[in-house]
Amino acid sequence: MNRLWTDLAWEQYLYWQEQDKKTLRKINKLIEDISRNGNQGLGRPEPLKGNLTGLWSREIDKKNRLIYVIEDDTLTIIQCKNHYKDK
Repeated sequence: MNRLWTDLAWEQYLYWQEQDKKTLRKINKLIEDISRNGNQGLGRPEPLKGNLTGLWSREIDKKNRLIYVIEDDTLTIIQCKNHYKDK
């Protein structure tokens, strides 16, 4: 599966590289799981609603969510820091 990052998601990913290796490992594990299992698996996958319909969320930890969408054979990471309600 191909992977794309929004500018925001990439900035957040770089933040985790510098600030918290444990969270970075969890994000990498979730991304790998999404690549293998689609919208099922680790991190309590949840389809988002309202104006975020079509996107999915997975729990990184209590405060942070990985927001993504799968289209064809491409995984696009939308956000990997904070909670979608915190945007």
